[in-house]
Formats: sequence, structure tokens, C-alpha cells
Amino acid sequence: MTAEPPPPAEDAGVDVSALAINVAVPEALQWRDTRAGAEFVLQSVTIRLLPDGHLAAKAYGRPVASGRGGYTSFRVPDRPELVALINAAATHASALWSTHRGLS
Repeated sequence: MTAEPPPPAEDAGVDVSALAINVAVPEALQWRDTRAGAEFVLQSVTIRLLPDGHLAAKAYGRPVASGRGGYTSFRVPDRPELVALINAAATHASALWSTHRGLS
């Protein structure tokens, strides 16, 4: 006997307010940007799934100079290789989510 699949989220009264993933940017694709006079090397991207199905992305990194920087977001440049990274990460994350095994 197989278990019944769970009801669709909308039928279960579940309101998912955000879907987001964090993705490491490979060293070859990292870039630098400045904020408030400090230069940052951007090493990760947070990708959000918007309600309309499109993606939004913000980059985060560390100051090039020593020390810790604040959690400051940067725009992701419109470079084909970064767009491809974001799309591939979102697709991979959706596959991982679709096969989750519940809480352990």
C-alpha cells in the first residue's frame, strides 16, 4: 500500500512567503564593486523566486581590505555567464526541493 501524496499547498492552507537560495560564485566569475568608499569582492548570490515565477538576485561579498564588512547587497551585473549561473542554480534547487524527504 502506498501513502497518499500530500495535498497541494494551496489546499492545505499553506502560505509560502518566500523562496530563496544562496549560491557561491565560482572564483572565475567573481567581480568587484564599491560601496561607501570600500571595495568588495562579490562571492555569493541570493536568488529569490518572485510570485510571478521570475527570479530576482542580489550579490554579497567581503571587503577587499582586511576586516569584516556589513551584509550589503549589490546589483548582479547583466553578464551572460552570471545569468547562466543563476538560472542553473534555480533549476538545480527546484530539483532538490522536489525530492525533499521531510524533516529528519
